Amino acid sequence: VQLQASGGGLVQVGGSLTLSCTASGRTFSNYVVAWFRQAPDKEREFVAANRGSVGSTFYADSVKGRFTISRDNAKNTVYLRMNSLNPEDTAVYYCAADPPRQTSDLYYRSRNGYTYWGQGTQVTVSS
Repeated sequence: VQLQASGGGLVQVGGSLTLSCTASGRTFSNYVVAWFRQAPDKEREFVAANRGSVGSTFYADSVKGRFTISRDNAKNTVYLRMNSLNPEDTAVYYCAADPPRQTSDLYYRSRNGYTYWGQGTQVTVSS
């Protein structure tokens, strides 16, 4: 599975962006898909995930209520809608995917839960 992320850019505080991640090489309708982000000099952190096989979504506390993950299986694409952006959201955003190997949401909050990664897209929020 190859993942291609896009949609990043420069946005002002309070603005919105939608990131896209398109998969090729395999239909991933039952895959777990996720977004992570990495700010300069920080560890890559979990943002949001969607478990296609059970339809559940879950978020990091820092983005809950502001970000929404969704997917369009017909297009093999997952989205991250980001609202009310603030400078702390500035980071490179990565999409990730993996077959549904585990039943625990906690497992999929970790980088180790994913085999396939996109190349990252930069999001910069200016104040």
